[in-house]
Amino acid sequence: MTRHVLTVELRNDPAAIAAYREHHNHVWPEVVESLRRAGVEQMDIHLLGRRLVMIVELRDGLDYRRVFESHEASSPRVAEWERLMRSLLEPPDSTSGGWWTPMEQVFSLNGRGAVAR
Repeated sequence: MTRHVLTVELRNDPAAIAAYREHHNHVWPEVVESLRRAGVEQMDIHLLGRRLVMIVELRDGLDYRRVFESHEASSPRVAEWERLMRSLLEPPDSTSGGWWTPMEQVFSLNGRGAVAR
């Protein structure tokens, strides 16, 4: 399994932040099923202010960009969800290459000890 940590900002609007929270309290079943079919084993999204951080674990050998492209293309209902979520986000800057930007790992503490990245 491979882990990716990604980040994005919600719009600077309390209503957008509240809507994002509410939607994620009731994720559409089609979205969950599609993520699993695309290769997502585990996904957690954390919120601090407007900053979202996603920790996603994929089956080995999968590229997160392709997984999310496949997910979004899986059905009109999933595409609708993704459009709705993007409407609540700050548009990406031109250098990130997508809505969610990968974060750089700088430290890891694991069973073998601490590793600087």
